[in-house]
Amino acid sequence: MRIPILVLHVTCGIVGMLSGAVAISFRKGSRGHVVSGKIFVTSMLIMGICATYLAVLKHQTNNIFGGLLAVYMIGTAWLTARRPAGETSPFDWAGFLFALAIGALSVWHGYEKAVGSVVNHDGVPFGMDVFMGCVMLLAAGGDFRMLLRGGIFGRQRLSRHLWRMCFGWFIATGSFFLGQQQVFPQWLRGSSVLTLLAVLPLLLLIFWIIRIRFGGTYRRQTAPTAG
Repeated sequence: MRIPILVLHVTCGIVGMLSGAVAISFRKGSRGHVVSGKIFVTSMLIMGICATYLAVLKHQTNNIFGGLLAVYMIGTAWLTARRPAGETSPFDWAGFLFALAIGALSVWHGYEKAVGSVVNHDGVPFGMDVFMGCVMLLAAGGDFRMLLRGGIFGRQRLSRHLWRMCFGWFIATGSFFLGQQQVFPQWLRGSSVLTLLAVLPLLLLIFWIIRIRFGGTYRRQTAPTAG
């Protein structure tokens, strides 16, 4: 089963990266955004599930968490768009506990690498472990705040949908353009072009968050429309 799952993982990852670029280029709520968003969500969820399965077979702990993180980010972003404002579910509590646990473990693991109390067998820099852990703790904080308030409304809802979608997209682009550089020509490996393509979702995330928070276009936005 490993080869078919690997092919499905790679295919869905490519589709996810491309459809993510298409979705964010369309006006939010337009038909093009909705259709490409549905393709993005479906392909990214399949990619994350396949990545988790393959990582379990290979005993790659970091990749197990990476696959689950992609599923968590895309899944919670999709639910934010699909549900009416001011509504929560037991899944939100499960997501909060998952994000809190993984975030704390990731930050602690990065700290252990930094002080040399563990051997860095996975080749992941301690800074990346800390960064990803802090993102997860940030997401857990957002989950907890939403649960305490009994839901999320207005532009905060749109922001939650957007940043989680973009970060899920970044997991795919970062894993491919930085983590799989052996598939590119020798002259392109390690170049700033691949780095830019990897972090492009984060740059677009910053742009859209600023526009939503401080721009007039979404001042009266009450709910995102998504696939």
